[in-house]
Amino acid sequence: MIVFAWILAFLSISPFVIGLWHLRFRWKSFPAKSPGQFPKVSILVAARNEEKDLPRLLASLDKLSYPAEKLDFLFANDQSEDHTLEILHQWAAGKENIKIISTEKLEPGRNGKAKALAELGKLSQGEILFFTDADCEVPRDWIQSLLASYIGKTGMVLGITQVAGRSLLGRFQELDWWMTLGFVKVAADWGIPTTGLGNNMSISREAYFASGGFEGVSKSLTEDLEISRKIRQAGFTISHQVSEKALARTKAEESLPRLLKQRKRWMSGVVTLPWYWQLALGLQFAFYPLISYLILSNWLFGLLFFMLKVLLLSSFIQHFASKTGQSLKRYLLFLFDFYFLPLTLLSILYYFWPSSTEWKSRKYR
Repeated sequence: MIVFAWILAFLSISPFVIGLWHLRFRWKSFPAKSPGQFPKVSILVAARNEEKDLPRLLASLDKLSYPAEKLDFLFANDQSEDHTLEILHQWAAGKENIKIISTEKLEPGRNGKAKALAELGKLSQGEILFFTDADCEVPRDWIQSLLASYIGKTGMVLGITQVAGRSLLGRFQELDWWMTLGFVKVAADWGIPTTGLGNNMSISREAYFASGGFEGVSKSLTEDLEISRKIRQAGFTISHQVSEKALARTKAEESLPRLLKQRKRWMSGVVTLPWYWQLALGLQFAFYPLISYLILSNWLFGLLFFMLKVLLLSSFIQHFASKTGQSLKRYLLFLFDFYFLPLTLLSILYYFWPSSTEWKSRKYR
């Protein structure tokens, strides 16, 4: 029994070893450079009740370094109940390359964001479609950075998103995102299917319509994951551009209840992942009962192994974040497991709790 536990424990930390090796020796970078010809680009944003955060996104869009004549902005006001639509119209005043629509009442069981983006997709004219969220800020060279990754049959390019939070909960969410996106990058470089990244991604026009676009995934609550699958099924590849120029920023969830509601929605996508991803995630969670058993069996070796895991995890997250010029607090990295374990357990319990999934002031079952 003890030997089997040690084997599983080593397997549970092996992704961090593989990840660190990849970051050092197999990293794929796509240096941004000014293209000889600038393709037409459409930026698509669905907004629902975003009056608080939307101005920051609009300000960052005004600062984009891409030629204005090659850009068009498409916004969908998704049944907002605040001043979102008014803010959009004020920003669009005097500009000719902006279209704003308002969605109609949502049909039961439909993803409001996916429906809004599907309507915008029909209006787009760009050779490449860019997507971000209304509560994000994008960098000045965002478009050129993601365009640099379109090589061969690439149909989707993901950027990188940093979660910003001042509270302890928010800072742990930032580390959580760095860890998750680190594995998304490793998988993308190896050609292993993972997910899309709805707040920072682009899709070629050819791949978008070949995959059926967001109209074909409107019943899923994880529309970015589903469209990434459709794009692969249509014969295209997915790249992940990780650099400071591709780094968008978004806000952290402000409270544990809001965070759990977010994770309940994400779990609906996790349970549809291929078996090998579910196995990897299961082993990651299984580490905690395993290490408890090992510490009880031999406290010295058990504690040393736990410290090894903490060191590998913190090194992986720190090394990955440094690829975008970010430096993280080491003491938070060492405490990350004390956030990750209870959050994962609560997320699983809350997912199976017989309640609706709440998202953007809507309830889904």
